[in-house]
Formats: sequence, C-alpha cells, structure tokens
Amino acid sequence: MSLVGKISTEIGVHATAAKWFNLFATKLHHVQNLTDRVHGTKLHHGEDWHHNESIKHWTYTIDGKVTTCQERIESVDEANKTIIYKLFNGDIDQQFKHFKLIFQAIEKNDGGAIIKWTIEYEKVADEVDPPYGYIEYVHKCTRDIDAHLLKA
Repeated sequence: MSLVGKISTEIGVHATAAKWFNLFATKLHHVQNLTDRVHGTKLHHGEDWHHNESIKHWTYTIDGKVTTCQERIESVDEANKTIIYKLFNGDIDQQFKHFKLIFQAIEKNDGGAIIKWTIEYEKVADEVDPPYGYIEYVHKCTRDIDAHLLKA
C-alpha cells in the first residue's frame, strides 16, 4: 500500500468564483466567522494573513475530534483562482509527513462556481487512513461559507 496519495472533491456553489477566491486570497481570517466548524484561528508568525511566509494556527473539528495545525500559503495563482496551503504541526504531523490542501474556484457558465479541494499527502505509516475526514470537513465548510457569501 502506498504512503503517498491524493484525494479531491468538487462542490457546486451559488457564489461566484471571484467571491470565493477573494475570500481565500485576501480575507482568510474571516473564515472562522463563517462556519462553526472552525473554532479559531490566529496569526502565529508573519506580517499578515496572506504573505507566503506567514504562519497561521487553526483549531477545528475533524471526525468529531478537536484538532489543531499550522498553515502557510505555498502559492497563489490568480489566473486559475488556485491557492496551495501547506498544513503542518499539531495533529497533522502525527499522521502525515506532508499535507497540502489545494483550493480552486472554477467559474460556471450558468452562474455560481465549482469549488475544488484537493489534498496531497504522505502518511507516516501504512496503518494511517487517508484523510477522508478532511475532505468531508472542507465539503461541509464550503456549504456553510457559500450561504454567507450569498448574503454579502
């Protein structure tokens, strides 16, 4: 069994891809106010929330367990509305050597957007399950956030 893997999900949303990308590219700290699934986040290191060297600390619930990690942005591709986050420390390091969360907002021709979440990971051992709980988590958060973006 391979220790390296990749899983993804695509969610149709009502808000535009531009609204979604703007939130994750410039207002990431607001996410904790848009879904109850994020319990808190704070800037751990760096000048601002969106600089590649800035490190944020997140607290959230995965599979019914309060979980923590740190995150930093690896890259932002404005043309393709894609952001790559590296998650590390906290509970992540207990199960994964490498963990990347990739966000992409894809405009739909008939309005709204498709939000694609991809997780690229390397497990620390064979007996560690793939991060399906994280896919379920981002799927539910996406639904919560879309409801707020429609009101904005």
